[in-house]
Amino acid sequence: MRTTLNIDAAVVKRLREEAARRDTTMSALVEAGARRLLDGVPPAAKRPLRPLPTKKMGQYLVDFASRDEMHRAFDEAGA
Repeated sequence: MRTTLNIDAAVVKRLREEAARRDTTMSALVEAGARRLLDGVPPAAKRPLRPLPTKKMGQYLVDFASRDEMHRAFDEAGA
């Protein structure tokens, strides 16, 4: 179903970038987000986080300075 929404330009820009990064459409991302909201899935910020993977000597396998690396680690952990 087609519809028209008014969305802030900055949000649309981020949505477009995320859709390209995930190789999907903006519509698919918006629909997935709406479904999560309506199904009562808590936002990621409110779900408990799993510990990040570590290797020997407690050194982290994630570069905390890289937002993309952090997202990749949490995606792989299923968080």
